[in-house]
Parts: sequence; structure tokens; C-alpha cells
Amino acid sequence: MKLVYLGLGSNIGDREAMLQAALQELDHDGLSVNRTSSFYETEPVGLTDQRWFLNMVVEVETDLFPLQLLRRTQHIEAQFGRLRTLPNGPRTLDIDILLYGDSVLKMSELQLPHPRYRERRFTLAPLAELNPELRDPVTGQTVAAMLGALDGQAIRRV
Repeated sequence: MKLVYLGLGSNIGDREAMLQAALQELDHDGLSVNRTSSFYETEPVGLTDQRWFLNMVVEVETDLFPLQLLRRTQHIEAQFGRLRTLPNGPRTLDIDILLYGDSVLKMSELQLPHPRYRERRFTLAPLAELNPELRDPVTGQTVAAMLGALDGQAIRRV
């Protein structure tokens, strides 16, 4: 079993209900939810003219391989109406694989750790809530240190 951290976000419809329902979908068939962070309301990154997101991080254990997990998360996103029409655009549900154990993987479909999680307060703040001393497998930095080095990006714990 691998320890994995997933980032979840939503900014369309009832964001909290969407994330709670996604948690239910994640917690079976090769995935076991261990812990969840608080919800964080966060400023959009990239395309800023949209509703703020509700984000969280989930710690799971899985026996799925990385690409199997990716397919599973994409299937759940699709179940919840996720359309990939605009990069960084509004979405009903977004599930990112942030960290998959200590794995480092670079494929066209999937990069581990997530290539931008180190730059995003909406992933680092909830991740730090769960495991501030967790070390990035590439840089060796702790989540707390990476979060402390970030500037900007408005966020509030809900």
C-alpha cells in the first residue's frame, strides 16, 4: 500500500457537497481515505475572473498503480460533470495526485509529484495541516518550508 496525497477542488455549484460526495467515491475499490484536511476557500490561480475555489487535501492509502489511480480520479471527475474546456477554468470537481509515496515519475499523462503543487498555497496549506514535516521527494524540502516561502495567493480556512 502506498501513502498518497490528493488535492481536491471545486468552484461550481455546492462546492462543499461536491467535495464530500467525491470523498465517498474515493473511499473504496483500492483506495482507503485516512485523513482529510479542513476546507480552504482560495483565490483562483491563472484565470482569476471566476468564483473562488473550495479546496482540501486527502491522505489515502492505495494499492493502485499511479496510472490506475489517475484513471480512477479522472473517472470520478467525469461522474461529477468535469469538463476540460478551459485551462485553469471553473470546474465542478478537480482531483490532483499531489504525492504518490516517494515516487518521482515523468510521463506525458502524469508527473509525480504534481509539477505545480510546490507553487500553490491551495495545495500546500491543507497538506501542511495534515503533515507539515512531509518532505518533497525531489527537493527534500518540508511542506511547511515550501508553504513559508510562498508569497501572495489569498486563502482562508473554512
